Amino acid sequence: MIGGVFIYNHKGEVLISRVYRDDIGRNAVDAFRVNVIHARQQSRFPVVNIARTSFFYTKRSNIWLCAVAKQNINAAMVFEFLNKMIDVMQSYFGKISEENVKNNFVLIYELLDEILDFGYPQNSDTGVLKSFITQQGVRPVTREEQTNVTSAVTGQIGWRREGIKYRRNELFLDVIESVNLLMSQQGQVLSTHVAGRVVMKSYLSGMPECKFGINDKITVENRTKNTTDSTNATTNPNNGATNPATTTKTAIAIDDCQFHQCVKLSKFESEHSISFIPPDGEFELMRYRTTKDISLPFRVIPLVREIGRTKMEVKVVVKSNFKPTLIGQKIEIRIPIPPNTCDVQLLCMKGKAKHKASDNAIVWKMKRMGGMKESQLSAEIELTPNDKKKWNRPPISMNFEVPFAPSGFKVRYLKVFEHKLNYSDSETIKWVRYIGKSGLYETRS
Repeated sequence: MIGGVFIYNHKGEVLISRVYRDDIGRNAVDAFRVNVIHARQQSRFPVVNIARTSFFYTKRSNIWLCAVAKQNINAAMVFEFLNKMIDVMQSYFGKISEENVKNNFVLIYELLDEILDFGYPQNSDTGVLKSFITQQGVRPVTREEQTNVTSAVTGQIGWRREGIKYRRNELFLDVIESVNLLMSQQGQVLSTHVAGRVVMKSYLSGMPECKFGINDKITVENRTKNTTDSTNATTNPNNGATNPATTTKTAIAIDDCQFHQCVKLSKFESEHSISFIPPDGEFELMRYRTTKDISLPFRVIPLVREIGRTKMEVKVVVKSNFKPTLIGQKIEIRIPIPPNTCDVQLLCMKGKAKHKASDNAIVWKMKRMGGMKESQLSAEIELTPNDKKKWNRPPISMNFEVPFAPSGFKVRYLKVFEHKLNYSDSETIKWVRYIGKSGLYETRS
């Protein structure tokens, strides 16, 4: 029958060692470490025979479980025992990991003594074992459980201390989005997505609770339904209710989002409202990603014409696609040119352009550009004859900053409640700013 059971970590260190028969020596532990765990080529077989000793093993995450036998025993029975042992340990202390094995080594020895008797498997039923071994396993505490325990025992929030006071209660909220685009030469969008962040600066007294609403699709659909119901229930059309469906781009489809630990996820799942007690100072409240209905702030239209082997003409038109009342800033267009360029003549309607030989590119910069405007750059490029393979044109890239969220992300409301100090939401000064930036914004030329 089974002569011994060993549990190793990923380094080959023995965490648990239980020998049931005298024919298994200490050298068996080292033999498995050297020939299997530290082997140059990973063995593909779950059974290894070393010096007339059979090693049956399985691996869970970074933990190796190994049963050793000198005799010719039933391999299927040994693997059934190993899998049952894993199930039993998981029922007692959760995930099989090095930390959990170390924290519960006494419990594991008790289980091994109860399951195996002189190497013979006995009872491995979890329900029966828990009636004999009533000791509770030590489970790792998750971050959310730590927060709940800290709040329940000490009455404190881990990310915010008590006794904070300000003369003026202010809350700053920045919606920062990075637009990523790959467009074909013909103007077809090949791929696009927006990666957004909501960054807050909190200068609030006491322990305030904030509620934050956004125009994501689920929330707006619920509001639209409720508004429609309330409109149908009354004969007065001017009762103050607004229907988001009548406005342009009322809802955005968020593909995925991540929240700061201060956000109460239970309320977000049930009520779809973002409720939280903010840390003091600056922090990132949430991250999100969206791929649908993105308003592209700029469009780059390239036209490249090769004249023989020694001359090239490049014309680039940049169009802004946002409202005329808005202004884009920090605009930079980088136009790649061939490595064998010897001279460049530039003419641009707005901004400044120069040839950067070290980067094999023309860099065109504009301080600002209004909405629904366009600007043009023309370049005549002289080339030295080159017999090497044809130049593959890299895409034209663009950097910019605009004062709106290209995804259509909107803050519907931002409310502050403080029950102890009793200052109202209307007394809190709140600032909201939208910033759209370029991520990887490219157009093929």
